[in-house]
Amino acid sequence: MTLTLNDIEAAAAVIQGSVVHTPTVPSPGLSRAAGTDLFLKLENLQHTGSFKVRGALNKLSSLPRNEGAGVIACSAGNHGQGVAYFASKLEFSATVVMPKDTPFTKIERTEGYGATVVLEGGSLADAEAFTHQMAAAENLTFIHPYDDPLVIAGQGTIGLEMLADLPQLDTIVVPIGGGGLIAGIATAAKAIKPDIRIIGVETASYPSMRAALAGQPVDTGGATLAEGIAVKTPGANTLPIIRELVDRIIVLDELAIENAVELMADAGRLVVEGAGAVGLGAVLAEPELFRNSVTGLVVSGGNIDMRVLASVLLRGLVRGGQLVRLRVQITDAPGNLARVTRIIGEAGGNIVEIVHQRLFYDVPVKQTDIDVVIETRNADHTAEIQEKLELAGWPTFALSDVAAAPPSP
Repeated sequence: MTLTLNDIEAAAAVIQGSVVHTPTVPSPGLSRAAGTDLFLKLENLQHTGSFKVRGALNKLSSLPRNEGAGVIACSAGNHGQGVAYFASKLEFSATVVMPKDTPFTKIERTEGYGATVVLEGGSLADAEAFTHQMAAAENLTFIHPYDDPLVIAGQGTIGLEMLADLPQLDTIVVPIGGGGLIAGIATAAKAIKPDIRIIGVETASYPSMRAALAGQPVDTGGATLAEGIAVKTPGANTLPIIRELVDRIIVLDELAIENAVELMADAGRLVVEGAGAVGLGAVLAEPELFRNSVTGLVVSGGNIDMRVLASVLLRGLVRGGQLVRLRVQITDAPGNLARVTRIIGEAGGNIVEIVHQRLFYDVPVKQTDIDVVIETRNADHTAEIQEKLELAGWPTFALSDVAAAPPSP
């Protein structure tokens, strides 16, 4: 397959007015955290919260609109929503096959855009095999999530927009799943500005593109926060484009992705899914690579489950020492619990939760352990509170240190 700038410009003409020309904006907070100038391409502002609408519309617009014509897609989220959204507007019937464990919110959103959702298989690979069978049996046109020339061209319109809005960009960082997004962007960006760097990012659980480029066996699997790029098989059409045009691929572990999602929310004031945050994660992982660079991050989507987001943010507070659980060993005497809470309050700590254990811990009958969850300013503030409790005569340990704490006398 040969993809050219003309193909991407043609896609831009097709989708103009129907797909949001999302802004490429500076982020002072994230730039300070990363130590370089960062600009964010906010694809989380698309109609369905993801860039996938671009390729979906470009592909759907090429199909004959016969009465009763139907399309089918296999997706765990963003691609299915993109196909469903524009299939309805173009008067195609749409079926989206999803794995059985797909979160309810994604199922509801896809159905809300007018698609029929079929749950099949325990994984995306199982669902895809069923999708092809269903497409053949019911004469439905399969819309590939990443390995279709028209889909790739549609995603490449992001590169056109970024360089039109910000010609001084010298680096673009792009998430990699099957490769459709980065293949399209790289084709457009390198044609317009040959010396621009294109950096791809994969999750360590699914480093399929990097392995394929190296000619190594693809070993993938496991749960990941960046499920939008959890792809086992790189595209046959995208692979050669990436081999020719992408300068480097960075692989991130789960903690780096989680930290990036949290920092996007904290310093960037953006709700972003795991795949949408990996660009920031790459910059934080290898800061020297981006030093003195004008870097554009493709924020590919914002469709993160709210329960997962809440967990990520709370875990970030724990890692930053702003939410800590202390175990305080006190004698079981009237007024001691009140004294503990007063010391914490006077030191500026905010008690979130407290458990007063007399029965279920192996402690002497005249002693009790208190587990208290405290919100603090930072790790130094936590240490200050802990010191004040110790000075009052009560051994105090962070929960992670309990195993190392001396036994009660």
